[in-house]
Amino acid sequence: MNFTVIDFETANSKRASACSIGIVKVVDGEIVEKKSWLIKPKELEFHSMNIAIHGIRPNDVKEQPEFNELYEKKFRDYFQDELIIAHNASFDMSVLRKTLDLYNIEYPSFNYLCTVKVAQKTWPDLYNHKLDTLSNFLKFKFKHHDALDDCLACANVLINACKKEKANSPLELVDRLGIKVGSVFPKGYSPCSVNRKKVSV
Repeated sequence: MNFTVIDFETANSKRASACSIGIVKVVDGEIVEKKSWLIKPKELEFHSMNIAIHGIRPNDVKEQPEFNELYEKKFRDYFQDELIIAHNASFDMSVLRKTLDLYNIEYPSFNYLCTVKVAQKTWPDLYNHKLDTLSNFLKFKFKHHDALDDCLACANVLINACKKEKANSPLELVDRLGIKVGSVFPKGYSPCSVNRKKVSV
């Protein structure tokens, strides 16, 4: 069971304002790497609502590298040809794409999976499928909206979903649940989605 979990936090409502990224790499069902970086957004504009969510302030990132430098030196290889996992993946994929666009960096090629969709299919009776709700249900303690902790919680959701559905890998899991993996590739992307059931007439 191999995959890489990512989580972005943003400085404001703009997707290209990433101020933090967490990355957790899982190999054979075990966490082998846990990393996070603070990122200086190109525009150092922080909204109070975002600060209230993650606690990161302009002074925390003003001396940090911008995304393009970190991407090239630190985490490009975590994306290329990997299976990327994120909770509410449409947000994180949008942050990635918009920030790459901002710096005119070509998209890497990878498939991705959203654990919100996995959780909705695996535990349909939960009243919502937010990361804190799922973690409480799974008795997993973490600091919500800390990029690294969110990655660890997300990995825990996927591993537990695989166990519940007796799937040996995330791809086997989504095949059973009827979920289509998304993909990102140079100049484009396709969303992660739930397959529609065929209706017989």
